[in-house]
Amino acid sequence: MTSPVYALRGVEQIYGPRTVLNIPELALPRGELIAVLGPNGSGKTTLLRMLALLEAPTRGSATLNLNGRAITGLDASIEDRRRVTMVFQRPLLLSRTVRENVRYGLSLRGSQANGQQVNELLEKLGLARLADARADTLSGGEIQRVALARALILSPEILLLDEPTANLDPSSGALIEQMIRETHQRDGVTVVLVTHNIFQAKRLATRAMLLLDGELIEEGEASQFFGAPRDPRTARFLAGEMTY
Repeated sequence: MTSPVYALRGVEQIYGPRTVLNIPELALPRGELIAVLGPNGSGKTTLLRMLALLEAPTRGSATLNLNGRAITGLDASIEDRRRVTMVFQRPLLLSRTVRENVRYGLSLRGSQANGQQVNELLEKLGLARLADARADTLSGGEIQRVALARALILSPEILLLDEPTANLDPSSGALIEQMIRETHQRDGVTVVLVTHNIFQAKRLATRAMLLLDGELIEEGEASQFFGAPRDPRTARFLAGEMTY
């Protein structure tokens, strides 16, 4: 493994009496599409927030490597943070139109939105007919697609996705998967995807990992992870057996 974009060492995240994340060591290579699997409460979203520089570990270090610089959440500049974009499981939109929501991130950066780029994103995500609709009229699937468009318009180097297709209909889920795959393959964006959907992880991921009760059970290339897992707990989880 070369040129890790993230390096975690001795990481513990503790909320009150509970240790929600305990990862002795983890290195995530640049340019991969990494699926993070595990049941509810396994620490997946906590890990994603740490990678997004939204919170620092209670113990240990979580380092983002950009241009040869090691960056932690405590010393990341605004420009550093802008290179990492996270789409939350329950995204919040502005009380504006779909088009204005997609443009919003660029306006915060003082950049003019490229109208053609906005239109192309809306078209690819099946939102073109809703460009002038207000956010409070959208369905859950439409909100998820707008949130993804709002992230992609920023051309991030790292895209962090928390259950981007949870509870969506198959059509909306397929559109989002297609955009995730295209963004990764065409632009070389590093993608970390938290998902409960094992089949989605198999379709998309180049690497995968399993978290159980905050512990990193296994991480590796997708072919090995899904085809010949090293840890019996991974095999049981992938087989749908109760491991929690």
